[in-house]
Amino acid sequence: MSASATTIPAAATARPAAATRSSALVRLCATELKLLSRERVRMALPILIPVILLIILGSFSALRQPKAVYGGYSFIDMYTVTLVVFALALQALTNLPMILSDYRERGVLRRLQATPIGPARVLAAQLAANLVVAAATVIVIFAVARIAFGVPLPRQIGGFIVAALLAAAALVGAGLLVAAVAPTGRVARGIGAVAFYPMMFFAGLWIPLPNMSAGLQHFSHATPLGAAVPALDAAATGSWPTALQLGTMAAYAVVFGLGAAKFFRWE
Repeated sequence: MSASATTIPAAATARPAAATRSSALVRLCATELKLLSRERVRMALPILIPVILLIILGSFSALRQPKAVYGGYSFIDMYTVTLVVFALALQALTNLPMILSDYRERGVLRRLQATPIGPARVLAAQLAANLVVAAATVIVIFAVARIAFGVPLPRQIGGFIVAALLAAAALVGAGLLVAAVAPTGRVARGIGAVAFYPMMFFAGLWIPLPNMSAGLQHFSHATPLGAAVPALDAAATGSWPTALQLGTMAAYAVVFGLGAAKFFRWE
């Protein structure tokens, strides 16, 4: 009887505690989204820059003509996916590290340390909020591409969503890792920029992946965005992304996320 009497209250206590932690995480996510919405200029740039590039490139009729090297699609059809990844990378590698590092500098994280939230929930809230922003970014870019230039919407919508989520998770994980190790917002911005440019090179921002040499393509596919672009391209043209592409992005998301949790500093 004594053992039962001890066990029942413990189990009963655990359930409300778990519910409280879940509720705290939801509130933290909602707060992060609200704070992000107030950073209008910072949040608008990762959407506006790729949209402006899309409009400029789409205005050239030669870039809207189908090409055999692009599987019968036009340059702008394929480049829209690259611009989606470009927008996600801008948000994850420039905005996110600066925001979290600014929180550390201003003492926001130190105050959160006094609560039972823990670093995992802080990072999870940042991940969730940025995934919501990422989804909105993808929708805006494809809406402009479709309405202005007739770019077809992704044919394999399920595969596209899975690939986009994994690409965003890998990028946000990288951004969280930068924020975890950077002591200030300026340092975080610098590290994020250093990571951004080589990642985007291997994503085909300057040289489309089909135009790269075979060796460069092979190396590119081992990078997070070099795996993301062909995965999104495959889904856009009606095929399910390969297990290797999805697995590569998932592996980077896990490694970056665990690294961010391990090296996270409150102050």
